[in-house]
Amino acid sequence: MTYLIDFQDPGEANRWRAINDAVMGGVSRGGLTVEDGTGVFSGETSLENNGGFASVRRDPEAFDLARQAGIALRVRGDGRTYQLRLYTDQLPRGAAYRAEFQPTADQWQRITLPWHAFEPMFRGRRLGEVAPLDPARIDQVGLMIVDRQAGPFRLELAWLDAP
Repeated sequence: MTYLIDFQDPGEANRWRAINDAVMGGVSRGGLTVEDGTGVFSGETSLENNGGFASVRRDPEAFDLARQAGIALRVRGDGRTYQLRLYTDQLPRGAAYRAEFQPTADQWQRITLPWHAFEPMFRGRRLGEVAPLDPARIDQVGLMIVDRQAGPFRLELAWLDAP
């Protein structure tokens, strides 16, 4: 089967970049590696210096998902809440459409997020009157943890795909 993003692809790890709260003075750390064909978003969040988030973004790539109902992920989490973030040219630079999900700790599961679950956000605030997410215009995906908890985190991903 072919997935939108498949961590079995040996080059996939090189397509992700960390963007942590150090950009605003925080000390959280996080990144994405690939272990045995599984993407691992891991690190440690810290609330020091008004921080508290870690994120990764994949290099831009056009995903024409206009005919799809949403996006699905196969993940194994640690009980913490994560965000899938989708970027388009519909929002100002740095803003994203986000949907939260909380996978059961230590259990692989498929999570499906319909398009209407994504809300426009910028620096932790919901944007006012903006267009709903247009799946035909998604050109970048990312993951973020910003659950106001300090400590280690680990989210494993097998793949992302359209349901």
